[in-house]
Parts: sequence; structure tokens; C-alpha cells
Amino acid sequence: MPAVLTHEWLFGAYLLFMTVGLLANSGLIDANTLSYLAGLLVAGGLIALTARRDTPTTWRIRLLFYPLAMNVYFQLMRRAVPAVHPAMMDTALRRIDQWLLPDTPALLLEPLVTPWATEAFSFFYILFFPYLTFSLITHAIGDLGRLRAFTVGLFSLYGIGFLGYALVPAGGPYLAFARNFTVPLLGGPITDWNAAIVRAGSIGVDVFPSLHVAVSSFLLGFDFRHQRRRFWLYLVPCVGLWLSTLFLRYHYLIDVLFGFALAALALWLAERQFARERIPA
Repeated sequence: MPAVLTHEWLFGAYLLFMTVGLLANSGLIDANTLSYLAGLLVAGGLIALTARRDTPTTWRIRLLFYPLAMNVYFQLMRRAVPAVHPAMMDTALRRIDQWLLPDTPALLLEPLVTPWATEAFSFFYILFFPYLTFSLITHAIGDLGRLRAFTVGLFSLYGIGFLGYALVPAGGPYLAFARNFTVPLLGGPITDWNAAIVRAGSIGVDVFPSLHVAVSSFLLGFDFRHQRRRFWLYLVPCVGLWLSTLFLRYHYLIDVLFGFALAALALWLAERQFARERIPA
């Protein structure tokens, strides 16, 4: 096995970028700086642990650090990213959409907004969370080689995605261009529930790339190879999820396109790890 896996380089690059940026802007004696520095030290320590004790237990500890780190550092970005990159990039992202289309899809889709459509797309958007959680759990308790390949793909994706948040912070059309919308997104209880989740969980810079699109696409591709029944079960909901990111005004088209590209890269990295693990299809 390689000393450092691909996702550790890429997620580590995100941690290092934020550590250096926070050191320059906030100094060492800052909670966010110390948190990112701690992440680098823990990741390095876990690599050293498996080098000394190459056992299934130590490997699972090393690999499962990344789901924990993903959740911790996602929330830390709420304050850490503005300290490193205070300028918001919504206008630039919308201009890219306007180069591709007459305007960003959130505005173009406004004539199609109805309560039932908003309720349906809110349902699809929420499905991201159980799909990710269930996938993490099933692979965490499954075959170690498959877990390694899954982790390489998924957390390489998160490492690049989090770098995108740090380099291109944006709030999304529903925040940046709220005044341009004339039709409110009214629905039923699922719409209200989804809106509450987004208000509570959004960090205000989590737009480029769309990790809802990237992660769900990666999970779907991974399931196509290993859990074909789950692939067919989630295929239609995932298509609904991808459309919901635009319909619900959370993302620009360029976010979604980059999300698909990022998923393709992550699947290739996972496939390359499969070759090293010698896991049959």
C-alpha cells in the first residue's frame, strides 16, 4: 500500500491551504488556525500509526477520520473562509452562467415554480443526507479494501470541493440575487423542513462546486459497480436531486457542471485504488 493515499494528499492540501491562510490573516493564537493545524497533525499521526501497526483496526481508524473531519471542517468554514477570502464570488459565477445561457437557471426556471414542484424538489434535495449517511455506514463496516477505495474517491472529492469553497466562496442565487426573484418558493411541510435544514446547515460559502451533485453522482457511480440494486433505486431520485439544486435556487449551472466533473475524477481515483487493492468488479 502507498504510504499516503490520494485523498490524504488532496484533503491535506485543503487543510494546509486554510492553515497557511489563517496564519497570515488571523495568527497562530486563533481557534480556527489551531483547528486546521490540529487536523494536519492528526492526519499525519494516523498515517504514522498504520506504518507502525498495519492492522485492519488501525486502517479503519485512519480511514474513518475523514468522515469526521469532513463534518468538522465544513462547519468551521463558516468563519474560517471569510477570514481567508472575504470577497464573495456570486456575481462572477452568474456571469459564467450568462455566458452559457441567457441567465442562471434559477431565474430561467422561475416560470415553472408551483407549490407541488417545490415540494417535490425539496424532497429530492433532502434525500442527499440519508444516501450519504447510509453509504458511509455500509462501507465503514464492510470490506477493508473496498472501504479504502471508497474513501480515496469520496474524500478526494471533498478535499477538492472544500478548496473550491475557500477559493470561490459564494452564497448562491437565493441569497445573492434574492431581489431578482418575483415568485416565492412556497410548498408544503417538506419544503418548510428542507428550508429549515438549509438555514441551519449552510455555511454561506458552500456553492462552488455543488457537492450535492458531486457526492451523489460519485455514490451513484460507485453503486453501479458494487451495489447495482441500490444504483437503480437511487437513479431517479438523484436526477431529481441534481435538478433541485437549480430549481430551489441554491446553485449556479457552473457549480453543477463542475460537480459532475469532480465526481468523474473521484470515480477514476477510486477505480485506480481498486487496481491496487485487486478488488474484482
